Amino acid sequence: MAAQPHPGDPALHKCAQLAVAPIGESSMPPSAAEVDPRSGYCAATKTFHSLRAPLPLPPADLPLSFPSFMFSLLPAALPSRPALVDAATGEAVPFPAFLSRVRALAAALRARLGISRGDVAFVLAPPGVHVPVLYYALMAVGAVVSPANPALTAGEISGLVALSGPSVAFAVKATAGKLPPGLNTVLLDSARFLSFFHEARDEDGTAAGTDVVTHQSDPAAILYSSGTTGRAKAVVLTHRNLMTSNATRAAATVDVLMLAVPLFHVYGFTFCLRVAPSANTLVLHTARRFDGREVLAAVGRFGATRLALAPPALLAIVRAAEEEETLIACAATLQAVNCGGAPLAAELFRRFLHKFPGVCLLQGYGLTETTSGFCRAVGEEESAQIGSVGRLSWGAQAKVVHPETGVALPPGVPGELWVRGPFVMKGYAGDEDSTSKILDSEGWLRTGDLCYIDKDGIVFVVDRLKELIKYKGYQVPPAELESLLQTHPDIDEAAVVPYPDDQAGELPVAFIVSRSGSNLHEAQIKEFVAKQVVHYKQIHHVFFVNSIPKNAAGKILRMDLAKLTLQHIRSKL
Repeated sequence: MAAQPHPGDPALHKCAQLAVAPIGESSMPPSAAEVDPRSGYCAATKTFHSLRAPLPLPPADLPLSFPSFMFSLLPAALPSRPALVDAATGEAVPFPAFLSRVRALAAALRARLGISRGDVAFVLAPPGVHVPVLYYALMAVGAVVSPANPALTAGEISGLVALSGPSVAFAVKATAGKLPPGLNTVLLDSARFLSFFHEARDEDGTAAGTDVVTHQSDPAAILYSSGTTGRAKAVVLTHRNLMTSNATRAAATVDVLMLAVPLFHVYGFTFCLRVAPSANTLVLHTARRFDGREVLAAVGRFGATRLALAPPALLAIVRAAEEEETLIACAATLQAVNCGGAPLAAELFRRFLHKFPGVCLLQGYGLTETTSGFCRAVGEEESAQIGSVGRLSWGAQAKVVHPETGVALPPGVPGELWVRGPFVMKGYAGDEDSTSKILDSEGWLRTGDLCYIDKDGIVFVVDRLKELIKYKGYQVPPAELESLLQTHPDIDEAAVVPYPDDQAGELPVAFIVSRSGSNLHEAQIKEFVAKQVVHYKQIHHVFFVNSIPKNAAGKILRMDLAKLTLQHIRSKL
């Protein structure tokens, strides 16, 4: 078999002109006439199909790595502007240096560390300009990138290492001590690692020893599911998965994207890889703590046109703008904000638009198992649909299935969302049983989310099926009550969880973060909700807290709150 072209090889620029609809990946059924052109719904198969334009993807059977494909989309004459910028220090890596570092590091990974195709590399590091370079270099030599949250404990990290089985780890001095003993570790903040950027080149200018044959079906990354509804799982994503998630059409303008989400989470992981295809500048938020004022100032300082964050960070920005009107001017260059990783309350959506009326707030929806978002709001029309997550992305097929009968449902009727497409994971590493429970033989992945798709093909997420509160046989979506509670002028954040009850089964209880200076009490909140919902959705207990526990992506840690509920209520008995 012929060797794979080097990343950046001019010959790879032909990839962008290859067939855009690989065999087996068309998002349309045999007869497009059967598909409603408005919703994408096919009544014959009871399946929703994406109506988006095709992406510039190569044939699926072409031996090609994700980095090689991404670099093939770059212009022949590389721009001199920064590819990566550290928002805290101002350190910048221009595009020529970015490619040069990836090539040199890829050579060093093989020559000095002996990393080869299929080896798993565990990454435990905070965000920084070296991290995207490392991701690209590892995948360029056929290794599997496996990033994890550096805030985890040594015990938690040991559990993840056992799942993925890495042969090498990349960390920093502050996190290396958490890694299991005996695991070969390279420090990103060491002189040794920096020397890898100067690895010897061949006479043609490419890095030596990077002629690795990689298939698009090969594993490229292992990411970890949050584990908030059970034990963590190691999600295997392929090069093809990443290509589908990150391929873009040529844009008329260049974005300066500020990324304020963790690079180990699928949201930040996929976004940080988008530095290559459109030659956009990626500004990384590297501060340990998210400060709305500082981020808005950085948006103005670097002229960011797009900002990617999670709902808790969006709330911090809105609060900052509400408290200090002059900060709004910092966002003069901002055109769009991508918000994902967790549900976004409708009231927070409205508060953002009130302060930033000229900025599109674009929501998306996806899972680690679907290589991040397979639904996205695109443009002003879709972004104006408050509560929606946009339309299906290219290549996506979806079914809305009755959770109990398994019958596929028509537009407008809620049920569990099943999805199929080239972005769906390969499976869970070493866990065939869990894989078979979520992914069937026909490629349908059960999301576990209660959703509906309307007559315009717009997707709405109601709640997690497992998080529905069962009150006397009625289903109560916590997200619905949380959105309602956050419309109260004196409530900043809210979370609703179940409490076991002998007669009702489960009772909805609320955790509230009140706004500064407010004088809320439990009876007021109960009355506020009772006036607006049916009897079985009423709140039975209220607890005031300083903050709502969330994971790195902004999802509410409901298991933690459920434990607190038991402690609070038992203390009153």
